[in-house]
Amino acid sequence: MMNHGMKNMSLYNTFLQMKTEIDRHKWIESEKNHHDIGFEKALVDWIGKHRVGWVNSYNTTHDEKQR
Repeated sequence: MMNHGMKNMSLYNTFLQMKTEIDRHKWIESEKNHHDIGFEKALVDWIGKHRVGWVNSYNTTHDEKQR
């Protein structure tokens, strides 16, 4: 079983990986639009288009690593 500190670190690592994906999405969408769309717009767009798939993929990968 994971202790409190390890769980916090795991949550933080998940956050960092998700933020990396949002930053990547921001870059791609900004390139398509020929201007910086900003983090907030990228975040909302990424959540609507990609979050569910990313979480499912992350959970599958994370669960396999814990076995």
